[in-house]
Amino acid sequence: MSHFKQQNMATMAVAMSGLIWGILWIPLRALNAAGIDGLWTTVVFYAFPAALLAPLYVFRWRHLIQGGLSLHLPSLLAGLGLVLYAEALLYTQVINAMLLYYLTPLWSTLLARYLLGERIFLDRWISMILAFAGILIIFKIDTGIPLPKNIGDWMGFASGIVWAFAAVYMKKSGKQNTMDVTLCYFLWGSISALILTQLPMEEAQQPPTLAQLHDVLGWLIPVVVILIIPPAIAILWGASVLSPGILGILFMTEISTGSISAAMWANEPFGLREILGITFISLAGLWEPLRGSLGANKRVENRHT
Repeated sequence: MSHFKQQNMATMAVAMSGLIWGILWIPLRALNAAGIDGLWTTVVFYAFPAALLAPLYVFRWRHLIQGGLSLHLPSLLAGLGLVLYAEALLYTQVINAMLLYYLTPLWSTLLARYLLGERIFLDRWISMILAFAGILIIFKIDTGIPLPKNIGDWMGFASGIVWAFAAVYMKKSGKQNTMDVTLCYFLWGSISALILTQLPMEEAQQPPTLAQLHDVLGWLIPVVVILIIPPAIAILWGASVLSPGILGILFMTEISTGSISAAMWANEPFGLREILGITFISLAGLWEPLRGSLGANKRVENRHT
């Protein structure tokens, strides 16, 4: 497969995965509503996919050990980053968690510049300006600087920085077996979520009972099999192909489905401001892929003339 086709496939995979993950706050909050306490919700959310993938851990254990730091460090960072993001979705408004997390294209682009030596071209700056314009419109910049205000906001902010490091190290470590990265991602995500249950939160943080877990299995299994594992594989593969900055911008498609679904089912605000913000964010995600496609088409035309 040509590099251009691979980049196009990765672009589509990441953008579609972002759209799907925009509704993951729903099963997260459903677990919480089922009586599984706060931070333990995220433990279940990560440990359950890991449990379903158990046969692959047995089959691939030698590869997972041989992968060493270049496999496990970016997987650990990715797991921790998205665990923090999942917990932000529980402890603040869905749209706040998303917008603070999606400062990640800025961190990713800057880290890629200084750790990978990637040049920052004009198209990337345009994408980031469009993306942040959308974020600031939704976040009501006219009412003041949108600083984090609670533990959920801070988790969302931290998750974007941690994920930026993960994306850069995935790109830096070169090609890894995508299934091995996925297995390590869910493993380290589960461990990170378990460690974070020790945070001194005000509310009770009791481990779920077997009865509580049994009650949610009926709907959790299809959610994991359809909405969690396949997009995770697509995103982790995309991270090895795409620039960390464009990866973060493409993944912003999550904001669109997230803000619309939160308005529909969580009574969060959605009006002209949100529509305008989503439009800018969508343009940011499309800008570089479209420019790259047009450039490739022009090169093909020039070769034929």
